[in-house]
Amino acid sequence: MGITSLPSSRMAPLGMLLGLLMAACLTFCLSHQNPKEFALTNPEKSSTKGTERKETKAEEELDAEVLDVFHPTHEWQALRPGQAVPAGSHVRLNLQTGEREAKLQYEDKFRNNLKGKRLDINTNTYTSQDLKSALAKFKEGAEMESSKEDKARQAEVKRLFRPIEELKKDFDELNVVIETDMQIMVRLINKFNSSSSSLEEKIAALFDLEYYVHQMDNAQDLLSFGGLQVVINGLNSTEPLVKEYAAFVLGAAFSSNPKVQVEAIEGGALQKLLVILATEQPLTAKKKVLFALCSLLRHFPYAQRQFLKLGGLQVLRSLVQEKGTEVLAVRVITLLYDLVTEKMFAEEEAELTQETSPEKLQQYRQVHLLPGLREQGWCEITAHLLALPEHDAREKVLQTLGVLLATCQDRYRQDPQLSRTLASLQAEYQALASLELQDGEDEGYFRELLGSVDGLLKELR
Repeated sequence: MGITSLPSSRMAPLGMLLGLLMAACLTFCLSHQNPKEFALTNPEKSSTKGTERKETKAEEELDAEVLDVFHPTHEWQALRPGQAVPAGSHVRLNLQTGEREAKLQYEDKFRNNLKGKRLDINTNTYTSQDLKSALAKFKEGAEMESSKEDKARQAEVKRLFRPIEELKKDFDELNVVIETDMQIMVRLINKFNSSSSSLEEKIAALFDLEYYVHQMDNAQDLLSFGGLQVVINGLNSTEPLVKEYAAFVLGAAFSSNPKVQVEAIEGGALQKLLVILATEQPLTAKKKVLFALCSLLRHFPYAQRQFLKLGGLQVLRSLVQEKGTEVLAVRVITLLYDLVTEKMFAEEEAELTQETSPEKLQQYRQVHLLPGLREQGWCEITAHLLALPEHDAREKVLQTLGVLLATCQDRYRQDPQLSRTLASLQAEYQALASLELQDGEDEGYFRELLGSVDGLLKELR
């Protein structure tokens, strides 16, 4: 029986089928190979990613058998299965042949990494013990390099910065003394308190001292060595400038510093401040004294009670009624507003916390400020100050009128001048608020002022 050849029309599909089967078999074989043989990894980088525990475990799992080590060159060479690739080599998979190939990646980097760390052997194989020894030497070398970097960094710091002992020695040679804030304040107080110091030197000492006592700790240090009382006694000076700058220092020291405030009251500061305000003094001196008084009274109900006992409201009333003291009048009104609202907030806080007799609230309840303001005529004085031309001054007066409304409402209604002033301000601020709306300001400054005026007019009708 003879063999007949297939027609060419049937041979072409059969060849294509055989080709596809061979490709599928090749793909299946490659997919079942050890994936590590085809991993495109950089041994140098991957060796640094594992922890020391993983490295030790890997070392223990190394077989005692001899390992075949690949020696890379600058040309691509095929890798045999199971060959170990030195760190720093470049490994790739040749997609045409399906074989792994390797070569040197960076010659200089490779040499530096292996310098002093390769085993001096002539064979082409390493045992597991050889690899452990090499790894230990590699770690020692890394530690030595880190130590060298630390030493270099320390040397650079020493080059840029000098030890404090050398600096002190240089300052001593230059007669320059490094002083603490405490030492500086002691020196300034001694300069101010010295009978041999001129007026200019005393003023300069107080001016510099004010800078330091802004800090709470410094103000308390001033108290600790008796400097605070020296400054308080400066209020008795016959020189207006000394009074002015002494009050300036005290105002800075009193601010939000309860310990200093208590000592100031016991040292007679309140009486001295009121005496200066009640007597004829330059306007600049009274400004500083009023500043010190405000700092002493705020958040200190005991001082507020003493202020009322010493006739403080009468002193302030006389002050704001003097000609040319409009600036002081606004500051006084602001102080009264703060004192009234401070007591109100203390009572509201006690209600929220449901405390019936906290010590702070008991102290504020002993300050009878509102009855004193009504008795001393502050209802009328505050209303008349609404005629001041500055918007900022009017804002403060309107705020004070609002907090005094419950106490002074009947007197406000009996004051025709107040009603006319409020109506005039209403028209003025309506126009200014309209301009704000045109400029896109829905909640502008003048709209707020207009709301305060409208609220007062509504309450007085």
